[in-house]
Amino acid sequence: MKMQEVRAMAKSKGVKSFGKTKAQLIRDIQLKEGNFDCYGTAVDYCDQTECCFRSSCLEDSKPTGKSKG
Repeated sequence: MKMQEVRAMAKSKGVKSFGKTKAQLIRDIQLKEGNFDCYGTAVDYCDQTECCFRSSCLEDSKPTGKSKG
């Protein structure tokens, strides 16, 4: 989901988006929807089945295979 779409969703739910990253904004939307604010922190599993960001979260939180250092 693109940032513009996330901002539109936030606005429709009454969540302020100014100065927030995409992940921060999604976490605020998650809280507003009654889910945990955990976007991007899952590792291969998510029990938040009603979260509209679930599939993109799992995809975004996959390791990239790049090593640090």
